[in-house]
Amino acid sequence: MIYNSIIDTIGNTPMIRLNRLSKGIKGEVLVKVEYFNPGNSMKDRMAIKMVEDAEKAGILKPGGTIIEGTSGNTGMGLALAAVAKGYKCIFTMADKQSKEKIDILRAVGAEVVVCPTNVTPEDPRSYYSVARKLNRDIPNSFYPNQYDNLSNAAAHYETTGPEIWKDTEGRITHYAAGVGTGGSMCGTAKYLKEQNPDLVTVGIDTYGSVFKKYKETGIFDEKEIYPYLTEGIGEDILPKNVDFSLIDHFIKVTDKDAAVMTRRLAREEGLFVGWSCGSAVHGALEWAKDHLKEGDVMVIILPDHGTRYLGKVYNDEWMRNHGFLEDKTFSTARDIIAQRSGSYQLVSVKKSDSVKEAIAVMNGKSISQIPVLDGDEVVGSLTDNKLLSKIIDNPQLKDAAVSEVMEPSMKFVALDSTLDVLSSMVEKEKAVLVRDTLDNIHIITKHDILEAFTK
Repeated sequence: MIYNSIIDTIGNTPMIRLNRLSKGIKGEVLVKVEYFNPGNSMKDRMAIKMVEDAEKAGILKPGGTIIEGTSGNTGMGLALAAVAKGYKCIFTMADKQSKEKIDILRAVGAEVVVCPTNVTPEDPRSYYSVARKLNRDIPNSFYPNQYDNLSNAAAHYETTGPEIWKDTEGRITHYAAGVGTGGSMCGTAKYLKEQNPDLVTVGIDTYGSVFKKYKETGIFDEKEIYPYLTEGIGEDILPKNVDFSLIDHFIKVTDKDAAVMTRRLAREEGLFVGWSCGSAVHGALEWAKDHLKEGDVMVIILPDHGTRYLGKVYNDEWMRNHGFLEDKTFSTARDIIAQRSGSYQLVSVKKSDSVKEAIAVMNGKSISQIPVLDGDEVVGSLTDNKLLSKIIDNPQLKDAAVSEVMEPSMKFVALDSTLDVLSSMVEKEKAVLVRDTLDNIHIITKHDILEAFTK
């Protein structure tokens, strides 16, 4: 068959049975391998749908510029559409994304603007905000906004769902996928549930994301948000494409479990896939062990290709540096705080305290860094070396309020974060914070982590 352009080859990706990884699980486990799309990911499907719907609506005109915030794969799909249709592309990306993703986008002619990861979505430096600003500033530009553009979910309702139903001959009983923008999970689930209302859907989330708790409680809990390494799943916002009524269960997967499973998929099944694919398979198989029955058919979406992660999960040195290659079972933040006295109380200062008072507290407790509170909320931090530098430059600051000199807050991590994850999150001069089961805040320093490693 001869195709008119590369975008005509999108879709109809293969379904492959898991053979080794699914041993011991009742029922049949299949994976839909989306790296067979021309851009090597399932995002090709919704990228072309968003572009063509914008063309029909008159939003995107000839000679226009497509501007999007992306983790890489959506950008690739939009870039291919732009090449085929004659548009320019500018993409904003968080700096946690792999170098390979950035290089691939530039290779197909896109301009890439790299933005900081650890800022709120509303921060003008976030990749969401930068994309919106570029869209406002550049004439004849189109901002697809994959998170809230319902063409995203529609693409999977129109293509991915019908393909799965056809390939399984209607035998599918369970559908599992990572949840990021929500399009592939919810668009596909909508179609499949219309064919079989009893179909069970399992959404894969990551620690540091808000989805699972929101599904189970209806509460958007900012305390759930903290940095994580896995790319492509989880969010610190609630995208409009995420329809929680279509997701029956959520499973959270750690960075380490996802990375290890990604490598196992390559070694044991010959599937050279991306990091979030490992998340999806690990979470889905964990759920399947207790719930899948004989005769059930589970389909798991594998979103992208392993070439995006050669410098990370497929790099032994990177894996070793993060503790992901170790065989030993690491302790967790929970274990660290369990060793502390029951009378433990976080040492902190108020943002309204004077710098002089804060220094007295730090000296009295012999600590080099301290959280800053506003009521019960952590709003900043102080470190002795930076504070000293500021006072040397301006001695009058010793009488100023802490709020005038404080640095950004320390990061919050999950209670069950392992030492390998904690060590990768501790910044060069910062500790991390964790909330225990009673919602008390604890600080974990490099010293705590080193001490735990030696036990």
